[in-house]
Amino acid sequence: MRIRKFSALTLFLISAAGAGSLSAAEGGESISQASQALFTANNIWMLVAVTMVFMMHLGFATLEVGLTRPKNTVNILFKNTVIVAIGFLTYAFIGFQLMYPGDAWHFMKIIGCSGIGVGAPEGAEGLIGYADGAYTYWTDFIFQGMFAATAATIVSGAVAERIKLGSFLIFSAVYVAIVYPIVGSWGWGGGWLADMNFHDFAGSTFVHSVGGWAALAGILLLGPRIGKYVNGNIRPIRGHSMPLATIGVFLLWFGWFGFNGGSVLSGDPGQVSYVFVTTFIAGCAGIIGAMATTWFVHHKPDLSMVLNGCLAGLVGITAGADVVSVMNATLIGLIAGVLVVFSVEFFDRIKLDDPVGALSVHLVCGIWGTLAVGIFSEKFSVTTQLIGIVVPGIVCFISALIIFGVMKAFCGGIRVSEEEEIRGLDIGEHGMEAYPGFQIFTNQ
Repeated sequence: MRIRKFSALTLFLISAAGAGSLSAAEGGESISQASQALFTANNIWMLVAVTMVFMMHLGFATLEVGLTRPKNTVNILFKNTVIVAIGFLTYAFIGFQLMYPGDAWHFMKIIGCSGIGVGAPEGAEGLIGYADGAYTYWTDFIFQGMFAATAATIVSGAVAERIKLGSFLIFSAVYVAIVYPIVGSWGWGGGWLADMNFHDFAGSTFVHSVGGWAALAGILLLGPRIGKYVNGNIRPIRGHSMPLATIGVFLLWFGWFGFNGGSVLSGDPGQVSYVFVTTFIAGCAGIIGAMATTWFVHHKPDLSMVLNGCLAGLVGITAGADVVSVMNATLIGLIAGVLVVFSVEFFDRIKLDDPVGALSVHLVCGIWGTLAVGIFSEKFSVTTQLIGIVVPGIVCFISALIIFGVMKAFCGGIRVSEEEEIRGLDIGEHGMEAYPGFQIFTNQ
């Protein structure tokens, strides 16, 4: 139920025009068959996109595992598994109705809620009569629900290796149930940002920056990992599996075709294929931008930076994949690839410990991609895009600070003990190891 601009009904209109030479009965039957066929094709594509977005959660899990230490692998896999369930269930309970309140708006379209739980309209209204025949109510719900869980997954990597499991799960439930859908409703649900003509096609702001602002709040309140910053120096803490990290990025890149391609909200061949191209070319350009930057600055190409460069390009194009030219999509991805390298180093210099580079990929490049819509598309204003960056950012950051802060003050803290962190969260939080039988000879 995002704000939609459908061209997917073109086939239906052609069929209707062609039916003019038939008898009224024959023409009506032909139109009905064409409409049903188009509805089925659109709905199938949307469900395929759902499965591709779902696969992204495996990508997040393997990327995060690869860029962190083996002693925390079970903990990371556990979080990335449970967050899908928490995100989807909370979205079903209240999030979907907060994000798409319909006519139930309050306070100048700042907040609205159409009820509790989910339930399709009866008969054709929940099927071909829903969303102008693009897909069913249930397809809409599950597609949007997959996006909801993604925002919390972004936070997981940024706070990895030192946050209490219970604290993270409580935070995720509250944030995804309330903050994410309310902020998203301002644009995608027809709220005040939509009225201003703010454009965020698939979530550079409403998914990636929403997750990025929460990650920033968590990092600030948690502090860095033990041994990361010693005597004013930055001490690299290497991830334990670059193969896993690489697999994770390719899974995410694959899923992005569903993330962006599904956000066309129909199976329109022209729009979907165009979005596929802008999405892929921005990811490619992000790789080249990050590779060139690390090679020039550090005289050696860094694989971890190149992987994040790919994701940076994809995050950057997500806001405008439907409205910028292919060449501008390339430029957006290239700049994102350069930005992510300098951003990672900047956050390290100011001692914000982000094990996977989530702030740089999702927050910084989410901001860049949203602003780029106003720069590279004449249909949208830079000022409006900037408002759509700043206001949600303030709300998300303060909300995350409050949620984390309350748990830190009144719920026994949000960080594991020093002993548990040194030993590893796998043993401390779960009582098991990811690699039993293999002794890791390291003091990390």
